[in-house]
Amino acid sequence: MPDRTLDALRDTLATLDTEAVSDAGDLDVMTTAELVAAMNRENARVPAAVEAESAQIAAAVDMVAERMPRGGRLLYVGAGTAGRIGVLDASEIPPTFGTAPGLVVGVMAGGDVAIRTAVENAEDDAEAGAATVAAHGVGPDDVLVGISASGRTPYVRGALAAANAVGAGTVAIANNRGSEIGAVAQIAIEVVVGPELVSGSTRLKAGTAQKLVVNAISTLAMIKLGKVYGSLMVDLRATNEKLRARSQRTVMTATGATAAEATDALDAAHGWIKAAILVRQSGLSATEALLLLDDHGGRLRAALDSTKE
Repeated sequence: MPDRTLDALRDTLATLDTEAVSDAGDLDVMTTAELVAAMNRENARVPAAVEAESAQIAAAVDMVAERMPRGGRLLYVGAGTAGRIGVLDASEIPPTFGTAPGLVVGVMAGGDVAIRTAVENAEDDAEAGAATVAAHGVGPDDVLVGISASGRTPYVRGALAAANAVGAGTVAIANNRGSEIGAVAQIAIEVVVGPELVSGSTRLKAGTAQKLVVNAISTLAMIKLGKVYGSLMVDLRATNEKLRARSQRTVMTATGATAAEATDALDAAHGWIKAAILVRQSGLSATEALLLLDDHGGRLRAALDSTKE
């Protein structure tokens, strides 16, 4: 008895660029140098494909930046490689921008164990995707970003539909045009990178494209929320020697202070780079600088400008 469900899925996959057979040639008989060249050629296609989705990426950034000040969060939902990319981005935001751990959240189909070990059939459960939305208390001020190379992953589709139902902002990141998740989401970012070097292995170009897109969404939203001064990371958490040295260098770069002066300002400001820069640039005490930053929502440039009025 034929499995009609499997037949239908196979036919669907046959229409997807991400499942197409690569024209790279017989990889198994190539020299190492030829393989490196072939992989580099394929990878070089990714930036242009991401750039083609600039308007949709900008819309997603604005959606996040508008909702976070109202108490909203950014949640990534995915399965397999796509889910791991969301988890990776979420884990890097707190140390980079000094945010609370729950502000950007990465959720994997199959739970945290799936970050390291594949969980069979987890991506095929649309109801589990909807349950994820409920479990995380997703609401109107949140933005849920569903990531799926094929653009058809049921778990992601279910999460996006459930997020829509509670009034959350929804974004789909896929690597095929006209994707199922793109049709569900309010914003569809469909980065078409073409067949993979190893056919169907979407941890390659598709994964690279997804990483570039989530980098853009989270980083640019943080910039719009005042987490960057010029191009300097002024809200990073100095949790090791390298970051403590970077904090010192940042204050020196922004203010022209000596190393000793930067250290003194950072010590007075309890390590907060923004406050240390404000102390050096304005002559305020650390306590006054902290209060002024609070008055301006943590935006360093606005706080500095207010001292010149």
